[in-house]
Amino acid sequence: MSYLLHVLIMINIYAILALSLNLLVGYTGLLSLCHAAFYGIGAYIGALLMVEGGLGFWPALGCAIVGTTILSFLISVPSLRLRGDYFVLASLGFQVIVFAVLYNWTAVTEGPYGIAGIPQPTVAGMTIGSPGAYFLFSGAIALICTGLFYLLGTSPFGRVLKAIREDELAAAALGKNVFRFKVTVFAISAGFAAIPGVLFAGYMQYVDPTSFTVLESVFILSIIIIGGTGNVSGPVLGAIFLVVLPEVLRFLGMPDAVAANMRQIIYGLALIVLLRYRPQGLLGEYDFT
Repeated sequence: MSYLLHVLIMINIYAILALSLNLLVGYTGLLSLCHAAFYGIGAYIGALLMVEGGLGFWPALGCAIVGTTILSFLISVPSLRLRGDYFVLASLGFQVIVFAVLYNWTAVTEGPYGIAGIPQPTVAGMTIGSPGAYFLFSGAIALICTGLFYLLGTSPFGRVLKAIREDELAAAALGKNVFRFKVTVFAISAGFAAIPGVLFAGYMQYVDPTSFTVLESVFILSIIIIGGTGNVSGPVLGAIFLVVLPEVLRFLGMPDAVAANMRQIIYGLALIVLLRYRPQGLLGEYDFT
């Protein structure tokens, strides 16, 4: 039962991550490869404040969201003036820089040893310690975030993002400040990515840089490509599919080394088939072609 609950908790975490990246990719048409960096920044800010600063989960979560949002301007302001492949490369460079900082700034992040002893969240004085309680806790936060993403996507702000995705020049001609909207949505996306980061830190009670690599950014992007973008249902379906898939392979009796390689092969085949025959993903609206 604990194993099943662990899988469900990870689905909740990756659903929020995918939905936050969907704001950039699905609604605004900005292909970013640095989402794991914001995920990691949120996790480390939350972990440091809880372990070193003695803050509780909720104040640490708030500080992580604010801190990650502010740091997002380091990449968004200079990079969002770029377009296409140049923006993708800029986001990839930021991802590499953040990982290098987390790995090498041992005085703060403990480097490859990571940060241990992260306290579990508390609600109304009760510690969320059991897997079942953490599933309900993370599920409630994921549900709230999903509702917020739905409201944001259907709001006038969301409609402007879709207009920018379809035709930047037309949006600008209608009097919309395209650059300001891009910077704003990038900051919102980064801030939301901090939430699963702190959830992950509180659940695992340990963080290290290997959880926030370039491959993790590619994995999050794969979730929304396979599930679909431009709405809230596609990323959630993608998170369920890609989190459950490796667990299914375990039940087939494959050795861990073989299962890991087979998982990557299946991911690659799924991406190739979908981009060829259904470029908008399983439930998406935005066509990647």
